[in-house]
Amino acid sequence: MAECRAGALDCCRRAGISSGVESTTGVQRPRAMTDSRSDDELMLAYASGNARAFDALYERYRGPLYRYLFHALRDRSLADELFQDVWTRIIDARRRFRKDTGFKRYAFRIAHNRLVDHWRALDRRREEADGGRTESRAGTAESPEAGVERAQHRSELMQALGQLSRVQREAFLLQQEAGLSLAEIAERSGVGRETVKSRLRYATGKLRTLLKPAPSTSEP
Repeated sequence: MAECRAGALDCCRRAGISSGVESTTGVQRPRAMTDSRSDDELMLAYASGNARAFDALYERYRGPLYRYLFHALRDRSLADELFQDVWTRIIDARRRFRKDTGFKRYAFRIAHNRLVDHWRALDRRREEADGGRTESRAGTAESPEAGVERAQHRSELMQALGQLSRVQREAFLLQQEAGLSLAEIAERSGVGRETVKSRLRYATGKLRTLLKPAPSTSEP
């Protein structure tokens, strides 16, 4: 995560905004102190020139945003690239942010849209390479569902989510990783609530089947 952190801070420097970091001299930046302000208050303060407000937002959301991207892509270099791009877009749009927008929904919408852009570009390249034949994306992601021992079953989980359709995997990650409601997922995906519920139901059912422990085959 240190690499991703440096990437986002580079975004601040490119935007001409001081982030209170000790440059790139090897001096580690102290962890931001807890800020009691709401996400929206921090974003509005940042838009007004308060760089420390950005630091607080970054500390809150760097982990959730990066995990969402990495679980969807299963490629660290790609996740790093999109992670930096998401924060660049947040920085560029800071003055357009309005009170009560909801920074969490706002940030994950940007991340979601960036993923969609990436997948569309990938599909176009595949169509060109395959002479118009589109193949489903084989990217996989690790399930954050409660009760799953990720440390022990990381490989199995990545493979299992890789067997979901793109729309099922996307809905599952938006609910479990981003913490979005059915209505919010429907808005992001451009479909109805019932469609989202159906996608989540199929995704959960398939994951339970795929991750079910195999019966023991003890020797007689």
